[in-house]
Amino acid sequence: MKNRKWLIKARRFVWPYIRWLFWLGFCTLLYAKLIEPNWIEINSLQLTLPHLAPEFHGYRIVQISDIHRDQWMTTQRLQRIVRLVNQQKPDLVAITGDLVTRNSSSLIPSLQPALEQLTPKDQTFVVLGNHDHENDTNALIKVLEQSGISHLCNTVNTIKRGKAKLHIAGVDDVQMGKNRLDLVLQQLPKDGSAILLAHEPDFANNSAATGRFDLQLSGHSHGGQIRLPFFKPMILPPWARKYYAGGYQVGNMLLHTNRGLGMTGLHLRLFARPEITVFTLVEKE
Repeated sequence: MKNRKWLIKARRFVWPYIRWLFWLGFCTLLYAKLIEPNWIEINSLQLTLPHLAPEFHGYRIVQISDIHRDQWMTTQRLQRIVRLVNQQKPDLVAITGDLVTRNSSSLIPSLQPALEQLTPKDQTFVVLGNHDHENDTNALIKVLEQSGISHLCNTVNTIKRGKAKLHIAGVDDVQMGKNRLDLVLQQLPKDGSAILLAHEPDFANNSAATGRFDLQLSGHSHGGQIRLPFFKPMILPPWARKYYAGGYQVGNMLLHTNRGLGMTGLHLRLFARPEITVFTLVEKE
């Protein structure tokens, strides 16, 4: 009898906490499903680059990454992203890979109506990611070219302001073994500030070791996509386990890892808001 009374008291004590935990979990799931994936952060940063020419002081680069065109990332969502990018009035737009989710080649043509609306003063540059290479890459590159976007496949493009130069380099995907940093360095002039686009952020250990790049822009990690505050994400992809979100100093090179805009696996985001990054470049005093 005493045991029964104790059990009834225990249930009365525990039941409110069970209900509270249930509603907390339910509301968290709704937030991660419906709110955070659509709550894009415009992350504005000022970066001092040691080799930046005075003519490029105040130059604005807008980075987006990991669009992951799929059934969730609809054309309407992508068009909204493009509008937000254009509102930042970029001089240059950098897209750091994974425009489509793996096995989604049929969706590649739907990228063009939105991407061709990007309006940087100079140019939009892109490097491919691992998901891109699990699709029809030739079709993807064709759509990018038709959209007026320059594909940096282990190549270098130079922006000029009079005699001043800003070099934008790009390596093909590291995880898929497509990167050729040696070819990039062969093409890269000895003078002028250089920025590297590389889908995988942990490649920064390699690029910083060359001593030639002031900045690397990457994505790939989604910032962990689902994480708890104050803790490192439990699940991170290869080549994004060290520099998985935000800004880092790697040797003498700056690195920024963008949290991306789309999702893979569970279409949830928790404490890893989608990100558009706006960099204002500043010359060293």
